[in-house]
Amino acid sequence: MTGGMWGYEGAEGYTAGADLTGYRVEAADGHIGKVDKHNQETDASYLVVDTGPWIFGREVLLPAGTVNRVDHEERTVYVNRSKDEVKNSPEYDKDRHYDDPAYRDQLGGYYSGGTL
Repeated sequence: MTGGMWGYEGAEGYTAGADLTGYRVEAADGHIGKVDKHNQETDASYLVVDTGPWIFGREVLLPAGTVNRVDHEERTVYVNRSKDEVKNSPEYDKDRHYDDPAYRDQLGGYYSGGTL
């Protein structure tokens, strides 16, 4: 795994155990969807974001390390990636990739090449 990419350590306002399901997700340059599900396992935390009509209903998996800030009052998660970075991320297939370490390695490599 890519160190730090799969944990919420750097996310301002993140509270362990909080349910983020249904929160809005904002990229650095605008709205990208809502949290469909999330995982808080040590070294394997992530968000599955339903992008709705923005990327034709595609779901994307975002490593927890991309989360900048969580605002529980506004029910919004802010990620430190652009809409294009999210749009161009490796394809997510919930039936194949949900618990696939090779996919998480690929995704971690993609996002760690960004501005984290």
